[in-house]
Amino acid sequence: MLKPIRWNTFVRDLFVIQIGFALFGLSIALTLQSNLGTSTWTVFEAALAKLTGLSIGATTILNAFFILIFVLILKEQVGWGTLANILSIGLWLNLFLAYIPSIRGQIILQSLMLLAGVFMQGFASAIYIGVSAGAGPRDSLMLAIHRTTKLSLRVARASIEIVVFIAGWALGGPAGIGTLVFALLIGPAVQWAFKLLKVQPHQPALEKMQVALPLPEGD
Repeated sequence: MLKPIRWNTFVRDLFVIQIGFALFGLSIALTLQSNLGTSTWTVFEAALAKLTGLSIGATTILNAFFILIFVLILKEQVGWGTLANILSIGLWLNLFLAYIPSIRGQIILQSLMLLAGVFMQGFASAIYIGVSAGAGPRDSLMLAIHRTTKLSLRVARASIEIVVFIAGWALGGPAGIGTLVFALLIGPAVQWAFKLLKVQPHQPALEKMQVALPLPEGD
């Protein structure tokens, strides 16, 4: 189920959405290299990277493709932005990880990197959601579970995040105090970015997503 493409604005939308994805990749790289903990999905994908020997960007892309397959089986609508999300964020992440050093033993710098990553991800989410080209794969999974199980959006999202966190932590992913900080601040960061950039998503699905735990994806 593919959302129709607006060809008259496609080139502009593609440029804008890539800015959002680049910032998203940078935000993940900052939280990872802070070594204080990162988002639940990144904890899981970093654990997979450690186990498989693949780059975390590669595991991010592969994991998103598996999620997409499951979402399509559940007959949830996706857009070209969903596919662009899958293919782009992991590549941007690998690029930034190659240049941002891993910091340890400098708690002030580490904390600044973590907070910068959280609020940057809020901006990135507002930018790419504002293009209105389809939800990312993880938000699409939340919507599909909500629709098929009749669970509330909050419960569907929270259930996914808990399962993913437990799996990532059990596999040795980089969970830490930063994971809790991320969970507490990402919602306000997204809402602030939406107001600042005056983003008004028009899709009913995306409007519903804001009612749920507003944890973006790229993750």
